[in-house]
Amino acid sequence: MCGIVGYIGYREAYPIVIKGLKRLEYRGYDSAGVMLFDGENLKLCKTKGKVSDLELRASEEITTNGTIGIGHTRWATHGVPNDVNSHPHLSNSGDLAIIHNGIIENYAPLKAELIKRGYIFHSDTDTEVLVNLIEEVQKKDNLKLGKAVQVALNQVVGAYAIAVFDKKTPNEIVAARLGSPLAIGVGEGEYFIASDASPFIEYTSNAIYLEDGEMANIRLHKAMKVRKIKDDTLVDPYIQELKMNLEQIEKGGYDHFMLKEIYEQPDVIKDTYRGRLHANDGIIQMAGVEDNLEKFLNADRIIIVACGTSWHAGLVAEYIFEEFARIPVEVEYASEFRYRNPIINSKDIVIAISQSGETADTMAAIKLAKENGAFVFGVCNVVGSSISRETHAGAYTHAGPEIGVASTKAFTTQITVLTMIALRLAKAKGTMSVSDFHMYLQELEIIPEKVKEALETNQRAKEIASVFKDAPNCLYLGRGYNFPVALEGALKLKEISYIHAEGYPAAEMKHGPIALIDEHMPVVVIAPKQGHYDKIVSNIQEIKSRSGKIIAVVTKGDTQVRELADYVIEIPETSDALSPLITTIPLQLLSYHIAVMRGCNVDQPRNLAKSVTVE
Repeated sequence: MCGIVGYIGYREAYPIVIKGLKRLEYRGYDSAGVMLFDGENLKLCKTKGKVSDLELRASEEITTNGTIGIGHTRWATHGVPNDVNSHPHLSNSGDLAIIHNGIIENYAPLKAELIKRGYIFHSDTDTEVLVNLIEEVQKKDNLKLGKAVQVALNQVVGAYAIAVFDKKTPNEIVAARLGSPLAIGVGEGEYFIASDASPFIEYTSNAIYLEDGEMANIRLHKAMKVRKIKDDTLVDPYIQELKMNLEQIEKGGYDHFMLKEIYEQPDVIKDTYRGRLHANDGIIQMAGVEDNLEKFLNADRIIIVACGTSWHAGLVAEYIFEEFARIPVEVEYASEFRYRNPIINSKDIVIAISQSGETADTMAAIKLAKENGAFVFGVCNVVGSSISRETHAGAYTHAGPEIGVASTKAFTTQITVLTMIALRLAKAKGTMSVSDFHMYLQELEIIPEKVKEALETNQRAKEIASVFKDAPNCLYLGRGYNFPVALEGALKLKEISYIHAEGYPAAEMKHGPIALIDEHMPVVVIAPKQGHYDKIVSNIQEIKSRSGKIIAVVTKGDTQVRELADYVIEIPETSDALSPLITTIPLQLLSYHIAVMRGCNVDQPRNLAKSVTVE
């Protein structure tokens, strides 16, 4: 969450910083600000609201020239969203400016000590404490900016990605990270700093991703130096060539990124299994699995740790792993797993799932698992992200940039990766017949075509959305493989339309939620022909007898549910285990259209962030 953008070079910094902040709007934020230096003056402008509000204020309050600049979009942690708490923050002298993602956990005692030393604070933020701590270290020990930042960071506890500027040394920006991502774009005579590479993709294809506990002195006309914060040792940074392109992060004619990403799913599922799935030859080849096959085969159990939509993908995987490979699976919220003193041993495999690869709770769960001797396998989307570096092995989903805060293509590509792993283990263990193995490979290969067919329900989803857009509550029900899809459908509706929604296993309805059902309660039932069809028909009859409004997702040609449901969305037939890849599509579309009709900000829902890098 939050977005950092910085520039130092020969171009005008302001348009680069503003455009970069707009690219990072997907991360979720409530205020924005910019600092510019024109060679003489340090100019600051910040405001509660959107980047567009910042542009308007900047045009009225400051001159926007200058070849050095830093900008920030803030998601409030310490202090309410307002102009004063927005970043950048200045030190008491006005010489230092800082932008910061993350949380300084020991800010209170640091602040108390600085107040004793005469410092005055204008905001409620932990960030203003940090910039003044750097200034105090700088003055007390007569240190240059880089060294002062290093000394100060060794006194703080928490997570951060920062960029610091000192107008006394105007050809330098110091950047550092611990637990929050930071990328540095390396150009000819210029450098870019950002939370991810999207703000500078059109300027350079070379990027350095700082590792946890590293800082960089970024200086004009000099080589950049990267050091370890803890002991000041020099690091030889690895320059990556970026694979992202501008087209991938633009809307491409769609009204919203979310809709674009829903429609990208046939292609990105194919990209995810491309080169890994060879259906005609009966082969699944994934380097991260092949290189560690014995560990998987000898595992006592698999523990899946994730948050949000990734947790739902993990629940689907639990069914798939246990059915296909006969390995016990536990699915844990990463945020709970890290705090409950879990029992982990060396024969456990922990699979960590995260779209961004930066989720703080999942990173902490990985660390805990490694400390206890487990083998940790990462599933994430962002190349070079923290999870991809911290895990022992892993697999990328190849979904491309996901800008919409509410995950869509992340969910289906994560399930695709996890299904391939389960199938590979099933083959190696002999827990699935050869004929079934080949059937699943062939079925998975044609899933993109079936997803494309499911996308044709868009107009039907829009019609149903117009009926239920003002509903205050909604229930989602599913069984077996589609119980997690019910949870995910409810989450999507909550996230982007702000309608209260809950997902349940359909059989659990009679153990409580049935009390909520009346003629005003829409109930979305996922009822494909495979699986527990007869049982879910019975559940639908229970809803019908209580006058609930039934929206059913059914297999094409279904007649039994059609007679009971008020509204039906038809999807193509597929195997039970792979059905979540299809059934989730109309639920994504339904949530999208309801949110649009309610006037909600679909891509940037309130209070949410794309990459949650704080606890």
